[in-house]
Amino acid sequence: MSSVELSDLIPNNVGLSADRRLQRALERWQPRFIDWWKSRGPAEHQDHDVYLRTATSVGQDGWAHFDYVKMPDYRWGIFLAEPQPDRTIGFGDRRGQPVWQEVPGELRSDLRRLIVVQGDTEPASVEQQRHLCRTAPSMYDLRNLFQINVEEARHLWAMVYLLHAYFGRDGRDEADMLLERRSGSADNPRILGAFNEPTPDWLSFFFFTYFTDRDGKFQLASLAESGFDPLARTCQFMLREEAHHMFVGAGGIGRVVQRTVDLMRRHDTADVAPHGGINVDTLQRYLNLHYSVSLDLFGAETSTNAANYFAAGMKGRFGESERHDDHRLQGSVTEVPALEGEAVISREVPALTALNATLRADYVTDCQKGLERWNRTLESVSARLELPHLGFNRAVGVFGGASITPEGRLTSQEQWEAGRSSWLPNENDREHVRSLMTPVNAPGHMAAWIAPPAAGIHQKPVEFEYVRL
Repeated sequence: MSSVELSDLIPNNVGLSADRRLQRALERWQPRFIDWWKSRGPAEHQDHDVYLRTATSVGQDGWAHFDYVKMPDYRWGIFLAEPQPDRTIGFGDRRGQPVWQEVPGELRSDLRRLIVVQGDTEPASVEQQRHLCRTAPSMYDLRNLFQINVEEARHLWAMVYLLHAYFGRDGRDEADMLLERRSGSADNPRILGAFNEPTPDWLSFFFFTYFTDRDGKFQLASLAESGFDPLARTCQFMLREEAHHMFVGAGGIGRVVQRTVDLMRRHDTADVAPHGGINVDTLQRYLNLHYSVSLDLFGAETSTNAANYFAAGMKGRFGESERHDDHRLQGSVTEVPALEGEAVISREVPALTALNATLRADYVTDCQKGLERWNRTLESVSARLELPHLGFNRAVGVFGGASITPEGRLTSQEQWEAGRSSWLPNENDREHVRSLMTPVNAPGHMAAWIAPPAAGIHQKPVEFEYVRL
């Protein structure tokens, strides 16, 4: 394990200075990255001091440093988790074999594709969120937005390192293209559909970080099982940072729910919009949108590609080592949803081809935990939030394009379109949410539509000056 070199132009623990060719290639890529950051990163506050954490180590304790930094000067580094001595592949046909420190030639194309798709999501989310800094509900939230942005950019660096270090000219070309695609572009969009959707307001941002970043958690955890050890160790460290992104989403929605409940009780009404709040039915429609779009990120229910990735040892399951089976799945079967006539049914398929559905099911279980917390807050006003049916508003897989209601009932396309405005954010919802997006820049103050957090960041008080304006 190389020591952590924090004084280098690119902080790292991969011994970059010992590989001058790789170091020079990444140092040539860095100015392009900074140009991208300045033009496609946060639209404002690039010259202001922000209280951010910066990764400085990979140990369990004291792995990050908190201090003020201007975002273009942030120390984006390359960090891999500590190696596991004598680690072996934990699944698939090669289970028990030593992990690979170099890319097996026959897996080169597939591994590169996995890394590129993951890498493409990182700058995409920064681009989606670049204008949110103009309407932050508090300085606490503004700082959290910037923390997510710089860490997503660091995750880009993590994937770019792998492409440069292990995939030669093809990898360098792919790394360049990660800075050329644009979220929402008609000509050169990001690879996955959810990362081309706009994030126009903070309510969308909180649901995005809860649902879509949670997909990132499950994808990273699957890649952290990889037999390609540099990829596995890279993703293991990324998961440590990803936890904060989901915390922002879960906490943000929880604070919106709390404020809505406070207003409902104070004014004895379910319609808190005239009082500066967000109604529960509006929250449900935003939830329906972001949850359904995030489900599509898992791909089709059955996939020969997913089966091949698993069998070859490239990508495992979430919590692979904790599963009580043979970790090969040969001959195993499982049930996946299907459509038959006008009914949603289940059908039995080989478990190896249903890995996308298995990962998605684990994700759904994890998503439900947040709803349970929010619903405990909503109990006092006899309201609830619910996850819609898996088939609702889907564009990918067996449900792609099907007209299914949030309750799971198949209907005609005409009936579905007639119900759209009651199931997904409508123009009244969006107009009201837009009207609430007024920035609050005084330390400790909050916008009227969201409750304050229970605590500040890194033992700092909520009223701390997280961004020096």
